[in-house]
Amino acid sequence: MTATVTPTDASGLRTRVDAELAAFLDRQAAQWPDGTPRGVFTALHRFVLAGGKRLRPQFCYWGWRGAGGDDAGGDGTPIVIASAALELFHAFALIHDDILDRSDQRRGAPTVHRFFADLHARSAWRGDPEAYGRNTALLCGDLCAAWSDQMFHECGLSQDEVHRGYAVFALMRTEVIAGEYLDLVSGVGDGSVASALTVIRLKAARYTVTRPLQIGAALAGASAELLAALAEFGDPLGDAFQLRDDVLGVFGDPNVTGKSVLDDLREGKPTVMMALARAAADRAQTARLRELFGNPSLDADGAAELRAIIEATGARKEIERMIRVRAEVALRVLSDAPLAPAARKALADLAARTVDRAI
Repeated sequence: MTATVTPTDASGLRTRVDAELAAFLDRQAAQWPDGTPRGVFTALHRFVLAGGKRLRPQFCYWGWRGAGGDDAGGDGTPIVIASAALELFHAFALIHDDILDRSDQRRGAPTVHRFFADLHARSAWRGDPEAYGRNTALLCGDLCAAWSDQMFHECGLSQDEVHRGYAVFALMRTEVIAGEYLDLVSGVGDGSVASALTVIRLKAARYTVTRPLQIGAALAGASAELLAALAEFGDPLGDAFQLRDDVLGVFGDPNVTGKSVLDDLREGKPTVMMALARAAADRAQTARLRELFGNPSLDADGAAELRAIIEATGARKEIERMIRVRAEVALRVLSDAPLAPAARKALADLAARTVDRAI
């Protein structure tokens, strides 16, 4: 008799998560209301399964394993299903964030609101294509949020286990919405480094690393000590993840990242890097930043000039230092955390892939 090996490496976990997402969406397809156009469902099926790093499910899984949770059942185990539910919540956040940021591209394809706006225009339907795209994408995001909740509750763990994890899940949702609103406020506020750091902690860091880790650990019945250690590890690592994301949003290769390097600059996204650049800019650089940053008509030449200013002020170098310091803090905490050895190693590997990446 041949023993079944349950894949727990990054590639294997991604495959298992994708399989559970596909199975869940197949069940939703069978339940789609008769007489209702399937455009929303088809677009979401494509968007959810189009790829992505699947970081949140992986952190959730290793939070579970780190707290002593088992994975002896192979594909389809409840923890993989619960972890995959976080990817549906991530889809909700991405869709809504792209609307707010007016982004046209995600993962190398049109964003959901852009897809539906273009569909409206091609079809020569009545009304405003842009409004149709935004409104339909809002519904898509709402549906992903509802599906995430459903998938989490139907993961197969006991009611008590799900209740423990759901308490953290609910907190994560509140933090993301609050962080998104703070991001909007920051865009019309002082644009300070402190404000930008608060935004990334709530909007990105905690829902990317800390809360998924704690959800998995809570599902496994983790102690308060372990949950606190996971926060001490996850918060600085999540910050480093988002700081890297902001760098890639301006200096990354669109062919690799799947996202334009103009979006953040045209939007005037209040990132830590831009706050640092403004704080260190001389008079001439400040004038150009005011003219170019947040200009919706910014072209490639203007973006190149902005990148040159960011480099000249030392803002990019300082961001790299901040990323390195936060990653080092996270790894020091991880080395002392009361985790199962396999989880500690897996999380160290995840940390490296989170910070040192080109996408």
